[in-house]
Amino acid sequence: MPTVTGRLKHAFNSFFTEEASGPVQYSIGPSSSSRPDRPRIRPGSERTIVNSIYTRIAVDVSEIKIEHVRLDKDTKQYVETIDSYLNQCLNVEANLDQGARHARTDMALTLLQEGTIGIVPVDTTKDPRLGGDWDVKSLRVGSIMQWHPQHVRLRVYNENTGQNEDITLPKRQVAIVENPFYSVMNEPNSTLQRLIRKLNLLDNVDEISSSGKLDIIIQLPYVVKSETREKQAEKRRKDLQDQLSGSTYGIAYTDGSEKITQLNRSVENNLLEQIKYLKEELYTELGITPAIMNGTADEQAMLSYINRIIEPILDAITEAIARSFLTKTARTQGQSIMYFQAPFKLLPIGQLADVVDVLSRNQIVTPNEIRPTLGLKPSKQPQADQLVNSNMPLKDQVTGTTETEVEEKDPADLEEEALDKDMAELGIS
Repeated sequence: MPTVTGRLKHAFNSFFTEEASGPVQYSIGPSSSSRPDRPRIRPGSERTIVNSIYTRIAVDVSEIKIEHVRLDKDTKQYVETIDSYLNQCLNVEANLDQGARHARTDMALTLLQEGTIGIVPVDTTKDPRLGGDWDVKSLRVGSIMQWHPQHVRLRVYNENTGQNEDITLPKRQVAIVENPFYSVMNEPNSTLQRLIRKLNLLDNVDEISSSGKLDIIIQLPYVVKSETREKQAEKRRKDLQDQLSGSTYGIAYTDGSEKITQLNRSVENNLLEQIKYLKEELYTELGITPAIMNGTADEQAMLSYINRIIEPILDAITEAIARSFLTKTARTQGQSIMYFQAPFKLLPIGQLADVVDVLSRNQIVTPNEIRPTLGLKPSKQPQADQLVNSNMPLKDQVTGTTETEVEEKDPADLEEEALDKDMAELGIS
């Protein structure tokens, strides 16, 4: 147990440091009022519903864990999770600024917006260009700026300088991920891009109609054809404008022979109908419903949404990481990248009880595999880690345990086994 002197000697307080107490004598890098490594929504879509679609999909993708695993060589099924630096990046800390979930959100959000991203291994155990076995210690998401035959030019945040910098790396070294819905979301004339343009046009119309202009026409009591009359009309227009702008309540007077016509009424157009059509078309092509966006979708709708949108994005990310960050030797040894969903997350409690009962009775899952899903700690009882049916006697079940673990042996049988063992040691058969 540490002594009082030892605790005082090694104690630390964040406020009593040189950096926190006042101006430091050395530079700690450039500063910014906002987070510089945060992914930015492309201008033109931040005021539209597209931003909410991006965010909804990115958050749902980030909820599913991605792990560095080992597969069975014959069945290609999951065997174990490998405790590697890459697995730490995918599940604990991706880099100095981002946790694992934040990094997964960054991957999905940038992928949906840009169409193609590059996951860059910033720090590695060995130089990837020299070949051999190497592991990723930190990674970041970069935007691909230029394509070359064997290389790509990426814009990546440099945590050492605090700036987004352009770097050129070999394609083999970067996990290049393309949006599975590129033709729907990122093509110049895709449904999503057309919807963004229409929404921007509608915003411009709304701004013009609410800009405060009066839009009136003054009919003067004389014909405006000559240059002199035009000057008189212009002078009259400016005079009326000055009266309105200079008045506290916006009041002006006119001559009795002048007639004023108001024009600021809404101009009918079919923009809103086109937007409704494109929105429905986008939802149909992506498999999204309004219920999914507002959180009221049922289990079947959510299952379709996960299968049609979330899983293709996760497949693209995991395949790119496995292809670029795992060597050929590692893949031959059964290493891979997989994602794991919570199987009972969409089930209500009433249905969950029935499903758990069926899976337990058929010896598919153990109690300790189910308990964390219910928010309970694993049980320390030996039977909680066994594939057994709690509704049947243990001795009548075929389990992975030996016969001695299932039922107690007869005392006479135990004495006979001990006698046989002693005779074998004495060389008597």
